[in-house]
Amino acid sequence: MDPDTENVLDSVGPRLRALRRDRGITLADLAATTGVSESTLSRLESGQRRASLELLLPLARTYNVPLDDLVGAPRTGDPRIHLKPIQRYGMIFIPLSRRPGGTQAFKMIIPARPEPLEPTPQTHEGFEWLYVLNGRLRLMVGDRDLTLSAGEAAEFDTSLPHWLGSADGGAVELLILFGLHGTRAHVHPSRGG
Repeated sequence: MDPDTENVLDSVGPRLRALRRDRGITLADLAATTGVSESTLSRLESGQRRASLELLLPLARTYNVPLDDLVGAPRTGDPRIHLKPIQRYGMIFIPLSRRPGGTQAFKMIIPARPEPLEPTPQTHEGFEWLYVLNGRLRLMVGDRDLTLSAGEAAEFDTSLPHWLGSADGGAVELLILFGLHGTRAHVHPSRGG
C-alpha cells in the first residue's frame, strides 16, 4: 500500500473519535444508532481495526457528513469550497483559503453580546488586513483605539498589541487577510476611464 493511502487510513480512527466526542455521543449510543457493536467502534477509533464501507456508511448517516469527511479524502474535481467554521475566543472564523503558508483568508464573525468584551490585546508574528462587511468593529492597535464601520478597512503589523471586538455589542462580520511573514495586502483603487 502506498504511503499516502496508509496515512489516510491511519487518520480515520482519530477523526471518528474526535467527531463522536465533539457531538457528545457515547460509544453505547453510537452502537445503538448504527447497529455496529461498541467493541468494533472502539477498535475502529483506536486504529486496531481498518475502516470499511460497511462500517463507515452508517457512521456517515448518523453524523450527517459525507464519507470523504470521515476519511479525510482529498477533494478532486469539485470547485466548491467546503467551509468549516472554527470557534475561538468567542468568535467564529471561517477559513476561505486552503493553501498552507502564504496569505490566509478568513471571514470572521463577532457575535452580538449584551455587554461588549473587555479588550485583551495579543501579539504574534505577521501582518493583517481587514475589511468590515457589517456592524461596527472596535480595533485596538498599539495605543490607537479605532471604530470602523461597514465598508472600512485597516491593515497593521500583528507584532503590535492588537484586539478586535464589537464597538457597540452588536454583531460584526469582517474579511481578514493574514500573512505570517509580514506579507502586506496591496489594494489599488480602480481607475475610471
